[in-house]
Order: sequence, then structure tokens, then C-alpha cells
Amino acid sequence: MRLSAVALLLISLTAVAMAPRVVMAQERKAAKVGFLLGGTPSSPAIHLDRFTEALRESGWSEGKNLTLEYRYAEGRYERLPDLARELVNRPVDVIVTEGTPPARAAKEATSTIPIVMATAADPMGSDLVKIKCAEGPVGGE
Repeated sequence: MRLSAVALLLISLTAVAMAPRVVMAQERKAAKVGFLLGGTPSSPAIHLDRFTEALRESGWSEGKNLTLEYRYAEGRYERLPDLARELVNRPVDVIVTEGTPPARAAKEATSTIPIVMATAADPMGSDLVKIKCAEGPVGGE
């Protein structure tokens, strides 16, 4: 189970790094990233700070080739589905969530926009992701 969590984290980090590049390569326009958060604008979001820092280090500049859309539930999780639909209707190119309730709301709002979970408690156990393992030898053995 621990290996699955590590694999999921690595997949998420790869998606975070690659999502804006894929969008730019396909559409040749500024990327639009939507953040769906359960807290408030003043809530600490250390994972998201690192995410936006990594975007800047990769050449993405807000207002130039990147638009960031933030939606905060302000602790009222019942607002998350409406906020998720707002982002879907903008539309954004990718939705970044922090926490399980925002990730669930994003998943229920779209099946076409990629969702990156900065954090989520037990993503497989809460049916946010499904990982299918192929049967047979590993590594071509």
C-alpha cells in the first residue's frame, strides 16, 4: 500500500510539471490553471506555493503565458461542487486541488479536465483514483 501511495505521489508531481507544457504545445495559448481549495485566501497552502514556484522556474509567468484562477470554499465544503463547476465552465486547462473534499468535487464536476491533487487522504480508498495493475512479469522478465 505504501508503494502505491509513493507511485501516486510521483504520478501527481509529474502531472503538475507536465500539464502546462502539454497545454501550451497543443493549443499555443496561455495556460489556465484553476485551484479548488477548501480554505480561505489567507490559509497556508504550502504545497500550492511550491507548485506556483515550480511553474515560475519552468518559465511560466502569470499574466504573460499563464492565468491562475482560485476558488475558495472558506471552510464551507458544501460550496465545493458549485466552485468546481465554475472552474469547469471558465474553462481551465487543469484543476489543482488540495485535500480530499476539493478533489472529490472536481472529479464529480468533470471527466475531461485533468485534476492534480496536491494532497488527498487515501485517494484510492476514497475512489478518487483507480490504478489497474497488469498481470504478468514485471520488467519484461
